[in-house]
Amino acid sequence: MDFENILILLGFFAFCGGLIDAAVGGGGLVQLPALIHSLPQYSLATVFGTNKLAVLAGTLSSISTYVKKIKIVWVLILPTMVSAFIFAFLGAMSVSIIPKEFMQYAVFFLLILMAIYTFIKKDLGTIHTHIQAGKKEILLGIFFGALIGFYDGVFGPGSGSFLLFLFVKCFGFDFLNASASAKLVNLGTFSAALLFFIPSGHVLWSIGAIVAICNMIGSIFGTFLALRYGSNFIRIFFLILLVFLIGRMGLSLFSP
Repeated sequence: MDFENILILLGFFAFCGGLIDAAVGGGGLVQLPALIHSLPQYSLATVFGTNKLAVLAGTLSSISTYVKKIKIVWVLILPTMVSAFIFAFLGAMSVSIIPKEFMQYAVFFLLILMAIYTFIKKDLGTIHTHIQAGKKEILLGIFFGALIGFYDGVFGPGSGSFLLFLFVKCFGFDFLNASASAKLVNLGTFSAALLFFIPSGHVLWSIGAIVAICNMIGSIFGTFLALRYGSNFIRIFFLILLVFLIGRMGLSLFSP
């Protein structure tokens, strides 16, 4: 495949990743595998750094809309963001010691698990309960921020979905507030990871810029769909893309 076709393919998956991530999280499960398979000549750290640049741009574009529409529980979100920021930087520092082959298989099996999970959890983010933000919840947020932050720094895909799930199940957030809050925490993790990847030279700026623009466009559409139609449409689209990527990666990894 020539370079122009690779860019078109990456742009398409970046758009889809941004759209999905803005609405329900997990867009990295679409975008990162596409980058890994389209750029085999580059190290895993470089692929991850380029991906972080794109998802940061998409997250910024979706946050600007969410914050205007959603009441953010800042007393809970700010400590969680700080914790996630610190541990995401530590996670990014660990990327270079992880074998690329292991991560490819990890992405593949994570795709399968997320597809099963998304299919089963049909009501994720639709339950409305009273939002708690006491000392216990703040400490729990700091803990989850550290856990998800480190994971996001060292790997990343699905961190937004995990955060959304935690905000809904542990803190009683509704779907839209959980989604907006997850984007704010991800803003911290993406920024922290880039503080490591950029000085280390692990960002492909020309490819990253194109992927970032497509991710931003997708995020704008995803935010609109989430606010206008809810999660059902995005959930179906997410499952379709996951099934496609599972098949594509499975053929690449296990075919003789």
